[in-house]
Amino acid sequence: LLSIREVVARCRNRAAELPAGLRASAVKFLSELIWREFFFQILWHFPEVLDREFQAPFRGLRWPGTEADFARWAAGETGFPIVDAAMRQLDATGCLPNRARMIAAMFLTKDLLVDWRRGERYFLQQLTDGEVASNNGGWQWCAGTGADAAPYFRIQNPWIQTARFDPDGEFIRGWVPELRHLPARAFTKPPKSGSLAPGYPAPIVDHAQERLLALRQFRQR
Repeated sequence: LLSIREVVARCRNRAAELPAGLRASAVKFLSELIWREFFFQILWHFPEVLDREFQAPFRGLRWPGTEADFARWAAGETGFPIVDAAMRQLDATGCLPNRARMIAAMFLTKDLLVDWRRGERYFLQQLTDGEVASNNGGWQWCAGTGADAAPYFRIQNPWIQTARFDPDGEFIRGWVPELRHLPARAFTKPPKSGSLAPGYPAPIVDHAQERLLALRQFRQR
């Protein structure tokens, strides 16, 4: 019930009062509102995106990921700490930061090669702020099939994403208690063998290998 125009106006007015160091956060918030409006427009003009890829060359793309892979992702049991922390937070709270959404979504589509529509439906069921247009747009962006999407060859490395966005390991330790005793650096590279800790699963896939498989899938279209 809150008008987007009122939100933008208040944000701009508040930004004008903030010191330069804080003003950037208001500008970032405005950019996210623009993405929201963009995805609304995409859904209005191209309603078929709810059922198929926005980019025609990728329609009919094969997604060989299994139901077992999807289940482990949804349960936060992939063996990739940043992904598991994200999915456990989503399950417990119905909330998830934007960066964590991207990491989890790109992992499902590019590492596990599970159809983006499976993840899209799951997020919409779980998210307290779930909204059809933005959810669809975000998932197609991560899958590399949407409007203004990340190119198909842009595949986030979960270990590197951890080093950049959870360098102290606070987010991971907060949601994956099995790993609370480990130093942050342990979350930034795959274990040499087995799992990172007793009671925690070994990585479900080798990211480097899955990256090559994903690239092959898209290039064959």
